[in-house]
Amino acid sequence: MNSPLLEAMAPVAAQAGTPVVVERRDAAELGYSAFLREYVAQNRPVVVVGAMQACAAMRDWTPSFFRDRFGPRLVDIGYGQQMTFADFIDAILASQEDAPGPYMYRLFIGPHLPELLPDLEPLNSYAFPRRLASPLMPRPWRRPDGYLKLLIGGIGGRFPVMHYDGENAHATITEIYGDKAFVMYAPEDSPYLYPKPDMPNQSQIPDIRNPDFERYPLFAKATQYYTVLHPGDMIFVPSRWWHTARTLSPSISICQNMLDATNWRGYVDELCAPSSGGSVLKRLAKRVYLTGLGAFLSALERPVPRHDAAPKGVTARRARLAPVVYTDAGDSSAWRVNEWKVR
Repeated sequence: MNSPLLEAMAPVAAQAGTPVVVERRDAAELGYSAFLREYVAQNRPVVVVGAMQACAAMRDWTPSFFRDRFGPRLVDIGYGQQMTFADFIDAILASQEDAPGPYMYRLFIGPHLPELLPDLEPLNSYAFPRRLASPLMPRPWRRPDGYLKLLIGGIGGRFPVMHYDGENAHATITEIYGDKAFVMYAPEDSPYLYPKPDMPNQSQIPDIRNPDFERYPLFAKATQYYTVLHPGDMIFVPSRWWHTARTLSPSISICQNMLDATNWRGYVDELCAPSSGGSVLKRLAKRVYLTGLGAFLSALERPVPRHDAAPKGVTARRARLAPVVYTDAGDSSAWRVNEWKVR
């Protein structure tokens, strides 16, 4: 065990049993195909060290950068919470362990701060949103940016609830500035995390750092996975893995979602569940379309060699319908954030 890491993580969660350190892999030694095969397909978490390459965000994004550039702009911090960027940055810089400031987790960069998108090029290829970028996706879920969110917090700030991402999505969190402690629990431990009856992807436990084991005794059985993210690190959070985070210093990171063949069935089930609304007939029609779309995209998403023998038009057409990063050679030039059409 890495004792400095344990000390950094100690305030994040109180837990019985021995915690597990999330595996770390260097981007220089982990190709994209191996990442998909060994982690995405296995629904297995990993930290990719050095996943974010040199870009303007890695050089320029600091708390002062956001205060100076967007100071008077009113921005979403959490549900129902807005502040000017200047007031928010002042609050996170004043944040302390015993008096944490606000934590930004509801700002979507594409619709709300599109001028930041060029700062992220070249983007982290491991976070490519895959099927969310396909023009065949239903319009409400067609997000070539992977629902790109900006996450900012000060010392002691934390995501407000233990949760897993909706619509069975995989998630990636890439650290840009500062350090962030991260805690996860596997899907099979869901009964120990007391899901809310009305929101089953959120835990009823209000503060996992100081849990009430008399009220939530099963929580002691859950196995905690943890790590600390440093600038350039990305953590892959597989679908239905519970997670939360706490900032160890002023921290700036971005979050994205991913859909592909590995989590498509659960995505379809969530979108077509009775709780999703609509008539039985409409839900059935949606399920038929999405199931067929999944099979079609799976057929298109075979890896394409860098020098494909097929006619260029065929490869280009496949890339438009099922956009993926095809090769470990890093041919992801088509994934330009300043050309995304976010709807």
